[in-house]
Amino acid sequence: MKSADLDKLARRHGIGLTRPSPDNQEVAISGETKRKILQALKIDLAGAADHEIGAPRRQPAAKKIARSFLPDFLSNTPVWGISLQLYELRSARNWGIGDFEDLSDMADLAGSLGADFIGLTPLHAPFLADPERCSPYEPSSRQHLNPLYVAVDRLPGFACDPELERKLASLRQTDLVDYVGVAEIKLKALRDLWPVWRRRSVIDEAYDPADFDAFVAQGGNSLRLHALFECLSFSMVERGAGAGWQRWPADFQRFDSAAVAEFERGHADDVRFHMWLQWLAHRQLMQAADRARKAGLRIGLYLDLAVGEAVDGSATWSEPYIYLSKATIGSPPDPFAIDGQDWHLAGYLPSAIAAGEMSPFRRMVSAAMRYAGAIRIDHAAALRRLFLVPLGSKPDDGAYVRYPQDRLLQILAEVSAEHRCLVIGEDLGLIPKGLQDDLAAAHILSYRILSYEQDEKGFKPADTYPVLALACISTHDHRTLAGWWRGADIQDRCDHGIVPPDLTERHLEHRKRERRSLKAALKAAGLDLPAGLTARGSREALRELTVSAYRFIARTPSLLAAVRLADLTDEKKPTNIPGTSDSYPNWRPKLSVLLEDMTSSPLLKRVTAAMGEERPQNRGARERIADGRILNRQG
Repeated sequence: MKSADLDKLARRHGIGLTRPSPDNQEVAISGETKRKILQALKIDLAGAADHEIGAPRRQPAAKKIARSFLPDFLSNTPVWGISLQLYELRSARNWGIGDFEDLSDMADLAGSLGADFIGLTPLHAPFLADPERCSPYEPSSRQHLNPLYVAVDRLPGFACDPELERKLASLRQTDLVDYVGVAEIKLKALRDLWPVWRRRSVIDEAYDPADFDAFVAQGGNSLRLHALFECLSFSMVERGAGAGWQRWPADFQRFDSAAVAEFERGHADDVRFHMWLQWLAHRQLMQAADRARKAGLRIGLYLDLAVGEAVDGSATWSEPYIYLSKATIGSPPDPFAIDGQDWHLAGYLPSAIAAGEMSPFRRMVSAAMRYAGAIRIDHAAALRRLFLVPLGSKPDDGAYVRYPQDRLLQILAEVSAEHRCLVIGEDLGLIPKGLQDDLAAAHILSYRILSYEQDEKGFKPADTYPVLALACISTHDHRTLAGWWRGADIQDRCDHGIVPPDLTERHLEHRKRERRSLKAALKAAGLDLPAGLTARGSREALRELTVSAYRFIARTPSLLAAVRLADLTDEKKPTNIPGTSDSYPNWRPKLSVLLEDMTSSPLLKRVTAAMGEERPQNRGARERIADGRILNRQG
């Protein structure tokens, strides 16, 4: 195929012919990259007809952007909430990992403090047969839930014994979640309960067998195949083949093979058991959402959606025809990752993501919105484009591919209206031009992190934040504010070999300027700061800084403000260090404070009191939404 024809074919299928470089220049992608990306999009190069190569794809006429749901009360009341990782919660009763009962108790606490939502990292289904694969952002399936969050002790028929309690006490005492130990003990207890429940010898209104039957019928093939995958995954681990399907024998790598059908016939009860686990998770998450509403949280649960799924998980095994199979999601080279990044995540095919009445995208967002008053879309740039890295290639040999943004926004608008669920878009990093304006027009809230809101003059004033936004100080990928102030994040990157020592020195010098700039921004906002606050400030000085910083966030016109629970418990260990795998126990550190002792935390009392003063639930907002328009800037 001639180079010009290859370019035409690439453009026709939404492939960008250039990518950015670390110095912000546009670099042409190679012909080999174009061919590999076309193959990943399942385009037959040999069979590409001349008319397909030559005819430009007609762009649909511009339509008014569909608007997602916004609650009426936000028209005159900006709100705040608490963000956390469910697994990190400690309690006197859980089994070494935060669970849905802890979430319900956290909702009660948040409600008593005047919060209106609880923000959570993804609750997607992991690899139960390989609990060490614990990243919530590399799930096995985004359409199903994590059964490790089931509170087993709250199930009818459960009875503890001294030996079990001894094991549970040991799991509770660890500072890191022991996923293998938690999975082993929970799954054993659940398997013991399964035949008891199946015989209907214990009836409980919250766990009605008729509701389970309805859940299975509603879940249909998707639920059945996920449960079947789980059974196969455990079986393959026993054989030494691994939990992910790409290492399985060839005749088990297709869900519709004769070998898989024979396996299912021989393991019907086991498949039913894994459906039951999904139902238990569903029932308890619904109960937590109900507790949140009863506790007065007007938004309730705010759930996160990962940008992709594991390449070898339940989702790609169950529906291979809707996923990219020869490329993974990543990011192009930039100043902080000069070689680019390969996140090794499977993404939907652009041609399949919005296809059909129950499209993959619609099913995915519906699966989260059924429990939530808000969802956050990780890497919101994916609504317009994804950077794809061909298998076997380096990230700098990848390319951007266009996705059907208008249709995806339409689906979000329809599903959010159905579930009365607002939408937040994580619009950080390399964002295509105009996307933030389109998201604002679609009533999708921007995601604004304090340390990112800087320009050549320093930290931006609070009143420059957009109304349609969630404002926060940090996320799971950052240190707490106290850790950021001390430069602990910079030291982490050096210690784990992510950034070389010479660059670390430059970053530390830059952090000095950032500290001065933040102090200036807080003072300009009329906020108090402790005298003599330095990089090695005392614990009390850093607490005062944290309170003032949250007052700053609360004074922005942004409709939502999030308080990170790790800030309130003054955590010293990071949740996640991006760029590490084996060198740091990502997604494992627990909070240092028991849920039952949260109210005795001095910082929790001071920060939540400040949020309540700045954003009382009955106060009118500085900015209003009226007649479908936001009556101030969206900058």
